[in-house]
This record gives sequence, C-alpha cells and structure tokens, in this order.
Amino acid sequence: MIWEDTILTRPAVLAPALLLIGYVLYQLFRPTGLPDVPIIGARPGEWFPLARARWRNAKDMKTATEVAYSQYRNQTVILPIAGAKDFVLLPANQLQWLVDQPDSDIDLHEQVNEALQLDFTVMDPQLIHNPIHHKLISTVLTRETGNLVPALLDETRFSVDGLWGTDTEGWNEICVYEVMRRIIGQVTNRVFVGLPLCRDADLLAAGMAYAQDIPMASTALRFTWKPLRPLLGPLITLPNRIHTSRFYAILRPEIERRLRADPDTNAADKEPNDFLQWSLNQAKAAADPYLARPDTLAGRILLLNFASIHTSSFAITHAILDLAASRPEYLDELRTEVAAVLAERGGGGWNKRALAGMEKLDSVMRESQRLNSFVTVASSRLVVKRDGVTTPDGVRVPRGNVLCAPSYPVFHDPAVYPEPHAFRPFRFAEMRARADAGESYVRKARQAFATTSPDYAAFGHGRHACPGRFFASSELKLMLAYLVVNYDFDVQENRPPNLWFGMNRVPPMRATVRVRRRKGTV
Repeated sequence: MIWEDTILTRPAVLAPALLLIGYVLYQLFRPTGLPDVPIIGARPGEWFPLARARWRNAKDMKTATEVAYSQYRNQTVILPIAGAKDFVLLPANQLQWLVDQPDSDIDLHEQVNEALQLDFTVMDPQLIHNPIHHKLISTVLTRETGNLVPALLDETRFSVDGLWGTDTEGWNEICVYEVMRRIIGQVTNRVFVGLPLCRDADLLAAGMAYAQDIPMASTALRFTWKPLRPLLGPLITLPNRIHTSRFYAILRPEIERRLRADPDTNAADKEPNDFLQWSLNQAKAAADPYLARPDTLAGRILLLNFASIHTSSFAITHAILDLAASRPEYLDELRTEVAAVLAERGGGGWNKRALAGMEKLDSVMRESQRLNSFVTVASSRLVVKRDGVTTPDGVRVPRGNVLCAPSYPVFHDPAVYPEPHAFRPFRFAEMRARADAGESYVRKARQAFATTSPDYAAFGHGRHACPGRFFASSELKLMLAYLVVNYDFDVQENRPPNLWFGMNRVPPMRATVRVRRRKGTV
C-alpha cells in the first residue's frame, strides 16, 4: 500500500517507470523485420525466443557460431547478439557473393558507423562521413611501405631494447600485451607523425586511451534507447572528448609549424615522409579550408591510431604467446631463415624485398591470426537498398538488416585446415613449397599473410578488405623477426587461453613471458 501511494502520488517516479515498462514491452513485441529463417540460440516453445537468444549468444559466441556452421552449413540463419544486431548470417559459401554486392545495395561504412556509434564517439563526425584518409592508406601508405622499412626498424630497435631489455644474463618477465601495445603505438606513430612525436609518452597515452574509449562508449550507446542517445551521448563519450582534446593539444603545434613552412624551401625531398605530411599535402591540393584545419588533420591521425594500434597489438601478442608455447626448434628455424634471406636479398640489411622472402616468418603471422583472429563473423554489411536484397539461396532480406558470413568456424574447420586447433607455424609456408614449380607467383602469394580469401577473412575480404593490411603485415613481420633474432623465449608448457567479449576474441591481457637478450646481439 505504501509502495502504491508513493508511485501514484509522485509523477517524477511514475513517469520514468512507465517509460521503462513501455520500452521493454516495445522491445519484446515490436516487429523485427527479419526474414523467416532459423534463429541461433532460440529454443522451441519458449516465450520471446529472439530476445532470449540475444543474451545466450552474447554469453557464448563461440558455441553460437559453431552451431550455425555445423547445423545450418548451407542455410541462412539469424544470429542475434545482445548489444549488437540481429545478424543475418549467410552460409560460408556465400561470402564471395556478399563482398561482390554494390555499395548501393549493402554498405560496409554504414554498418561500421552503427556498430561503433561514430556520430557520437568521434568528436568531429565529418571525419567519418568524408574519410579521404582512406585513399592515402590504400595508395600512398602501401606504396611507401618499402621506403619506410628503415624507419620502422629504427623505432622497433629503440622501443624493444628499452622495454624488453638488453641484459644477456638474467630473464626479464614482461606482460606481453601491455608492453607490445606501447611498442606498436610508438612504431606505428613513427610512420604517422614521425620523430620526435612518436616517442611522446603523453601523445601515445592519449591515442591508446582513445582506442579503448570507442568500443566501450559504443557498447554503452548501443544498449541505450535510440531517442535518448543524443541526450546521454555527451556524458557517455566524456572520456573520448578528454583524450581527443589531449591528443590534439600535443599534435597541434607540429601541424601549425608544417602549415607555416615555406613551400619554396620545403621541397619534396626535404618533406617528412609520414602520414601527417601526406594528409597536409592532400588538404592543400583539395583547396578546402576545413581539410587543412589543424584539428581536422589531428583528428585523422587519431582515427588511424584507433584503427591500427589495437588490432596490431592483438596480432603480435598472439604470435609471441603462440611461439613461446611451441617447440624451441621453431624459433631456431625462423632465425636461420631471417639470416639467410637478409644475406641473399637484403645485402645484409632490411628492406621490403627481404621481408617478402621470409616465408616461414610470414606463415607464423598468418597461422597465428587463423587461430586467434579477432574477427568471428566476416564482412558485415548493412542492407541499404530500399526494397532489400535476395540472397543466392532465395532469402529476402529487408532494408536495415545486417548481412555477414562465418569466420571463426571456417578457421577451425578440419576440412579447410587440417588439425585446425593446432598451432602449425609453417602451415602456409609448406603450402607454398608444395605448389608446383610451374605455378605463378600470384597463386603462391595467395598463402601470404596479407592475402584474403573466402577461407581466410582475418582482414576481411573483397574490395573493402582492410586497406592498411600490407603496411601492417610488413610492420608486424619486421617486429617479430627482430624479437626472434635478438631474444630467447623461456618456453611455456601451455599457452594462456584467449578471452571472449561478446562477438570478439582478444588475447589474455595479463599473460606474461620470460625473455632474455641473446648474447652477441647487443
């Protein structure tokens, strides 16, 4: 009775309660707009099967993807995930069809914007809606990767020696992910902003914090009722704003200095060869004052930090943990290959041609990503065509739904990859070696780390596959080679297991390994 009196006599309590009840009822009973196909995670005869399947799948994404792949291998299904979307999951054999569809029918960028809530999590949404930096990634960055190898090696040497140590007598225990994230941030920003800013601890800290802010804030926003997002968004994204402001404040003076530089004395051969300078030149060529604003240029560099640092840090962490829990002779084989290729193709030094020739090293990275890929579903696309699309198996998918294909279960399918749960570091190098001598370079290169296919979608697949994967491949291979050549690993009996967070798999963040500088390498 007391409770009823409180509710009835206090509109300030009654109104929010009714709003919450109405929202819950709306979510439970609203039309889904989904095609009539099986729902992964739903149980026969239960009430609200879609809502309950969302939470089951979010808690055990591994089982959900495996059930979809094994029980409905050639059938389209619904894969609902709490806090994400009710995905329309296509059979694996339809991935190529998916990536071949025009952007006017299904759109990658719209799906990314929705998944990461970029209109809220990025402080200047125009950076997202006019992503001209993408062209620089796929053209200039890819073209310049070979010329950037000396800078990458120099920064790798500087950061690794400082954080892994140079003691050739005692073992040094490191937290792999934390240390490698700092190294990746420093080495990658050597290419983004150059010296000395790439070694600025505050700049790196702001960039890494922002890279964590976006997934955390976007998750909170996706769980927020859409009409309330404009109201609550500024509060939820407050850390994003703080770290953006710090990053801009540190980078802004360098941008302003370069903008003031006399073009007659700043000839092309004297310009810094980094992404900031390429962006500045692009802005000047476009003659658009907005593009040449210091905060616009700083914003593009910050977005690059978000897109690259976490994924590359995960990749190198996985590779180190895999090697540290494998046979010691694998490390010896890699050291032998690196020495032989450098002598044959590099003239004793590092270059793009030498990196391309290290096929066993390349295979280690590709195999480690196959086993541990962050990606569990491939090539998510939002249906934007007004009257929807029809899949190859005849399923009509209305506008507003998200299409995707399986990735995790394909990577662990014994019919595709024998011994799929084993770390076989030279799996792909052996596949290259088994190729007939008459096969073309292109066919052999299909087993390279950065190459995508329907069976290997760690970088996505098709025309929208990760545009920076060729640079990332070179950076990661060079870094792993430096670590293997210069350090001993205290071999572990078991590899620490990965962690699942909803749809994503990440390395064990607190896992450690013991390393020691090899004698004769200091």
